[in-house]
Amino acid sequence: MSAAVEVRERVRELLAAHDPATTDRLDFLRARFDAGLAWVHFPEGLGGLGAPRSLQAAVDAELAAAGAPDNNPRANGIGLGMAAPTILRYGTPEQQARFLRPLWTGEETWCQLFSEPGAGSDLAALGTRAVPDGDTWTVDGQKVWTSGAHTARWAILIARTDPGLPKHRGITYFICDMTDPGVEVRPLRQITGEAEFNEVFLSGVRIPDAHRLGEVGEGWRVAQTTLNNERVAIGGQRTPREGGMIGIVAATWRDRPELRTHDLHQRLLRGWLQAEVVRLTGERLRQQLALGQPGPEGAAMKLAFARLAQELSGLEVELLAEDGLGYGDWTMVRPDQVDFLGRDAGYRYLRAKGNSIEGGTSEILRNIIAERVLGLPAEPRTDKDVPWKDLAR
Repeated sequence: MSAAVEVRERVRELLAAHDPATTDRLDFLRARFDAGLAWVHFPEGLGGLGAPRSLQAAVDAELAAAGAPDNNPRANGIGLGMAAPTILRYGTPEQQARFLRPLWTGEETWCQLFSEPGAGSDLAALGTRAVPDGDTWTVDGQKVWTSGAHTARWAILIARTDPGLPKHRGITYFICDMTDPGVEVRPLRQITGEAEFNEVFLSGVRIPDAHRLGEVGEGWRVAQTTLNNERVAIGGQRTPREGGMIGIVAATWRDRPELRTHDLHQRLLRGWLQAEVVRLTGERLRQQLALGQPGPEGAAMKLAFARLAQELSGLEVELLAEDGLGYGDWTMVRPDQVDFLGRDAGYRYLRAKGNSIEGGTSEILRNIIAERVLGLPAEPRTDKDVPWKDLAR
């Protein structure tokens, strides 16, 4: 039996045993995971069937057509797009069994404790310390720009475990329980008025060694899997032709002929062309993903996504003229997910400014593309072999 036939048969069996119209939503999602239809390319027993990744789209479409619930992926993007592939690659069988199922069903959401006030673009300079104490680690430090920390149950965390080694080699990767004593989450209010980001203070947080991902000191290598998947998760989402921001701007152009000018028309055409190039490039990237782990090419997709979102949101505001200057609501709220396309033009314009920062700044991504994709000479790094404790701060 071919993989495609097996997957279709699994879908039919799932729907026959669990009618979406009468089955509790969470029960259905758990049954879907157990049937191997969560991530079909994952191993059996871990939400998959070991099937080609390309079959996932057909599974999702068939289940959606049958009225089956999804797992609200936008509410747990970090868990699904970043934590899950890292746990799959580096987690122990016990960790995979414990975390992947409730992560996929949305019972447990995740956040990312990577960036720090002095270690953003230069992430490897991080100073959060993890000190061993028997079979646990004591963690102290501060993280920042943490999306969804106020709702997350778990966090992926990198911390320094050996300050005597160069900065890239003394880091270890952990899973942190956000409900543990010593974890304090404080909101960071953004230009949009919301506080979807946070700063997180870790004071004497005890993490069992059983929640370490990868070997001690190998955290930077493990983190590369997370970061590569993060860039794909942000910039590599499947979008139909004239979907996303270009669809909103094009609809405004069609519906409001009194707003049109020649200059805006030319900019709209350029934006539409760029959006189509990004969409087709994303399709090619997903074909590459079907063959293995994402590589540095994801940086190009994320870079293009950020630039396009900012250009199109700015065009939308200009196209709407005085109507684009309004802002619906600047009330301080703590959203559990970003509703970018469902808000007004003013919100989209302001929120898009963060696209070139989150998930790696556009400047750093250009360096990655230059060095790892184009093969250009690397920038001089005078601190590469200097012990972290001796670095100037």
